[in-house]
Amino acid sequence: MTIQQPGRIALVGSGEYLPVMHEIEDWLLSDNERVYVQLATAAAPEGDGSLQRWHDLGRAAAARLDAEPIIIDVRTREDAFEDRWVNAINRAGLIYLSGGNPSHLADTLRDTPVWQAIVDTWSRGAGLGGCSAGAMAMAGYVPNFRHPRSGGTQGLGLLPTARVLPHFDRYTRWMPDFSMRPLLAEGSTVLGIDEDTALTAAAPKVGSEWEFSPRGRQQAYEITRGGAMQIDRIALPVSAPIVEQ
Repeated sequence: MTIQQPGRIALVGSGEYLPVMHEIEDWLLSDNERVYVQLATAAAPEGDGSLQRWHDLGRAAAARLDAEPIIIDVRTREDAFEDRWVNAINRAGLIYLSGGNPSHLADTLRDTPVWQAIVDTWSRGAGLGGCSAGAMAMAGYVPNFRHPRSGGTQGLGLLPTARVLPHFDRYTRWMPDFSMRPLLAEGSTVLGIDEDTALTAAAPKVGSEWEFSPRGRQQAYEITRGGAMQIDRIALPVSAPIVEQ
């Protein structure tokens, strides 16, 4: 009997493709093929210059990891239905969603062949990372910081009960605790992740929960009605079965 397990996962507060996150990106690649698939889709609304910057940073990060960079240049939902991107994603040892606009990222990839290819490739063992907007979009719901009561959108649902607040150390400098309360909903877990920090997990044994723990320079938090509580580990549902074959 063999067990098909998803790869490792990281929700990153900031710092994608920078040397400060090198160790975490190397951990995500694990023993996989050194093929680093990168999507800067969240930055598409910012224009060509922003996308080029992310692509250049991604290539530099891949070089430090001795990995082949593959740029998935999906900017619109129409792009996310192209077979060439699906085929490229299938080669990945690590798939990474970088920062920008989380609502655009979720709305562009949701229910598309590109997102299905990402999930399928991760389910076969590739690592999966999302930073800032990328981390927010992988959750079940994507909050809008400016309109926390009504401005959110449906996430990609990989972590169906999660709501992610990246750049949390910076966020709390200008947003008091009570402003986060509208994000709390029954059955949800609101996570704050500081900059240069990730919540990471590896696939558990069959029948066990996924346990996430912080790695990096700072901390991660669970936000409750009582405020933000620093966490050393937290169990979260993940929409990827671990299958005995």
